[in-house]
Amino acid sequence: MGGGSARPDAVLFACGMNAIRSPMAASLARHLFPGAFYVASAGVRRGKPDPFAVAVMEEIGLDISEHQPHTFEDLEDSYFDLVISLAPEAHHKALEMTRTEAIDAEYWPTLDPALANGSREQILDSYRGVRDGILKRLKERFDWRAIPGG
Repeated sequence: MGGGSARPDAVLFACGMNAIRSPMAASLARHLFPGAFYVASAGVRRGKPDPFAVAVMEEIGLDISEHQPHTFEDLEDSYFDLVISLAPEAHHKALEMTRTEAIDAEYWPTLDPALANGSREQILDSYRGVRDGILKRLKERFDWRAIPGG
């Protein structure tokens, strides 16, 4: 599966705490590719819902306010074709999965916006940068095309 030519049937987005990056990625993927493939997200550890992540997703019309962070161990199955890791610790977990199952793993290094300092607007800008970076990667990886007139 390379260069966006093939789409998997099921994708897992993974990060450290399943509170910011992976829920953003899952929501964006569902929005860009509705019904094209199954999407889920998980973290190495369970975090807490992040109000900044909710806010920047609401800016583009997506609601992740009901997202409840969960871990790899919470997943009922590992029926994924592809795990996209957004943090180093999640990629290590994804690579462990590839040893025992037919799963592809990709690592998309993504800064943790929770580490941002400054004013509320500066912190939100950090979250927006992460959101927009993931959006760009998703469009490239899965060969997104805008619907003419849509």
